[in-house]
Amino acid sequence: MSRSIFYIVLVVVLTNCKGEQKIALDATNVFTSKGVEIPMYDFKSFEPLLKINDGKTRVINFWATWCKPCVAELPYFELVNSRYSNDKVEVILVSLDLPNHVESKLIPFLKKQNIESKVILLDDPDANNWIPKVNANWSGSIPATIIYKGNTVNFYERSFTYNELEKELKKIL
Repeated sequence: MSRSIFYIVLVVVLTNCKGEQKIALDATNVFTSKGVEIPMYDFKSFEPLLKINDGKTRVINFWATWCKPCVAELPYFELVNSRYSNDKVEVILVSLDLPNHVESKLIPFLKKQNIESKVILLDDPDANNWIPKVNANWSGSIPATIIYKGNTVNFYERSFTYNELEKELKKIL
């Protein structure tokens, strides 16, 4: 299998209901393999995703393929993604896998598990700097999840069952 890593700037323009807010996220690389594209961000490029105020509820889960509790709860995020897509809910799975494992581990895992949610790779080695910017109380362990809409932000440093995840989501919807 040949590596298909190239530099591209991916601009995702997100606007709120009134069309006032525009946020651009710049991927430093996009990994493409087996029909799957995984944009890679450093934290500076990723951070605006934590503050979008466009009327959507976002469920952002930090995980990795090597984390058993993370893998165990992924089907629940997929259920939320499919069941709440009409309710302006966006599920984003933020992989903390190593970039050199994207093609050998991450993409095959996503294909095997039929993951439909948006998946991005966060590659920023200065975790001691960016973890407290995600949440001041986050120890850095995964799984970790943020559910937010506008200025209402809930952070969870734990794994979920589907019922627990849905209950927390409904608090913000």
